[in-house]
Amino acid sequence: MSAFDTATATSSAGQQWNAQDYAIDAGFVPTLGGAVARLLDARAGERILDLGCGDGVLTTELALSGAHMQGVDASPEMVIAARARGVDAQVMDGHALTFDGAFDAVFSNAALHWMPNPDRVLEGVRRALRPGGRFVAEFGGHGNVATIIAAVQAARVAHGHGASAFQWYFPSADAYAERLRQHGFQVQLIECLPRPTALPTGVAGWLRVFAAPLLDDLPAVARATVRDAAALLADLPRNAAGQPLADYVRLRVLARRR
Repeated sequence: MSAFDTATATSSAGQQWNAQDYAIDAGFVPTLGGAVARLLDARAGERILDLGCGDGVLTTELALSGAHMQGVDASPEMVIAARARGVDAQVMDGHALTFDGAFDAVFSNAALHWMPNPDRVLEGVRRALRPGGRFVAEFGGHGNVATIIAAVQAARVAHGHGASAFQWYFPSADAYAERLRQHGFQVQLIECLPRPTALPTGVAGWLRVFAAPLLDDLPAVARATVRDAAALLADLPRNAAGQPLADYVRLRVLARRR
């Protein structure tokens, strides 16, 4: 059986993805990518790499500009979904990009916090860009979903499992700007933005899609118990529709390869 027959895939962070669950529980992710897509300002004829393209929803929107889009994602299942939308996508680890001076821009939305070695990622991004090419990204910044993470960890401890050692990569703007400069980028814009985000299927839906790395060291019954306890989170603020608001913080960046 080839990798493309796999129903779910494990990323470098140990996360498993299912395209159908993602569309139901996390459809807000590409929808909220509009601001960083505008920052990219894709133009007709440009070659643009979408790093962590997921199911290709945002990639297809960017292609409407006339840019030639190439998608890569570590998840074979997500790549299948992107290809079904007509995206030129391939399975590739963001830590091991194989491109050399091929793109006018590298774009990434809600993916870089899943890649725990940012130096290897930035090495590959710089190599993939032509001189003067731009890197435009948005991902989790310092303090992202801290309330939900704390609830999961507390639920683990309360049920006798101890805290998970897993951590997403959620840097501050200053720390990431310095890392960009070390890798030969000129930083033109970088900001950390609090963005309370409505969860359409509640905290339980968010945990179902995103929380595997915090739970995958536990037996299946224990994972379910912890998810149930953490999903309570009744004190989260809610929007007018009654949907809980997760404490998202986004790091948005525009940088150019020197």
